[in-house]
Amino acid sequence: MCITAHPDDEAGGFGGTLRLYADRGVKTCVVCLTPGQAATNRGGAKNDQELSAMRRDEFAASCEILKVSQGIVLDYPDGKLHRMDLYHVVCDLTLRIRQFRPQVVMTFGPEGGLTGHTDHSMAGIFASLAFQWAGRNNRFPDQLNDSVTTYQPQKLYFATADFGIPGRPPVTLPPATASVEIGNLLETKIAAFKKHTSQSPLWPLFEKNISQRAKRELFHLAASVNSGLIVQENDLFTGVKED
Repeated sequence: MCITAHPDDEAGGFGGTLRLYADRGVKTCVVCLTPGQAATNRGGAKNDQELSAMRRDEFAASCEILKVSQGIVLDYPDGKLHRMDLYHVVCDLTLRIRQFRPQVVMTFGPEGGLTGHTDHSMAGIFASLAFQWAGRNNRFPDQLNDSVTTYQPQKLYFATADFGIPGRPPVTLPPATASVEIGNLLETKIAAFKKHTSQSPLWPLFEKNISQRAKRELFHLAASVNSGLIVQENDLFTGVKED
């Protein structure tokens, strides 16, 4: 499961990894907290409602290229995740985890990823709490019934990088503990990002930034049910046990 803030995050930050594991037969889910209705680039939309609808369609098209098994766009307000009730959002994400039951969760770190976007920061904080709480029967017990039970994912990863974006306020990124080689899926990742046509002014910057990543995506192991010293990984499912 990948938990993000805006349509296009799934491709820009996680696209190669999502498609790589889909090709290996892994069921994947992306939960996007906002429909991105406050974006600077409007794609010709006359109002926020039109832009929301447009970006939902773009998200679906991107997920199709990335072979995402389940893509979900929630209705939290773009640019205002830091003003949302934390308990409410974590409740929402906890339910999604208990329903989808992922072994691995990917999200942003609290720094907000390369851009340091406030929404990215909050998505990571919400997701981290949901990761920790989904397996506890004293967290949101009203969700639990015959079809929804507690569930503890095995690993939590934050997306990271080994470079910064010039001209932006600095962010302190978590150290990479996993390097996923995506090979020729780099072009697939670019194609998925370009399904977000409303955001076409960002394409040149996106391609410039991902050229620095080469054909890999970097992650930081933030939590794991297997305690012990961190080792460098090239597979996010290293040490994962079948449910």
